[in-house]
Amino acid sequence: MPPGKLCFEITETAAVRNLLDVTSFMEKLSKRGCTFALDDFGAGLSSFGYLRCLPVDCLKIDGLFVRDIANDETDLAMVRAINEIGQTLNKTIVAEFVETDEALELLRGMGVHYAQGYGMHRPCRFKALLAEAP
Repeated sequence: MPPGKLCFEITETAAVRNLLDVTSFMEKLSKRGCTFALDDFGAGLSSFGYLRCLPVDCLKIDGLFVRDIANDETDLAMVRAINEIGQTLNKTIVAEFVETDEALELLRGMGVHYAQGYGMHRPCRFKALLAEAP
């Protein structure tokens, strides 16, 4: 498999817990063309501080913030802030736990790149997805 086709996900908690090892690992594989996504971003207490240290390509906003953005002003503000900082740093932004059309529209409106969750599609086998494709 070409390295450019591989994207490794690492949780923010694991990355911060092993910052030096994780950074070294990421830098080595990045040189070979692999990319990295920082999963559950926002769950840690010092998220923005670590974001500059980790050579990630993609931020996956923790579903804890995304799930209720259509009904909770604080969650909406948190997602906006994470998205804006991430985009300023040229990261691809993915919102997790998108479960409603209202949440999806809010995310589209703020320019989040991708959405993930039951509102997009329920989990299924890959063959079932292929059968749905036009």
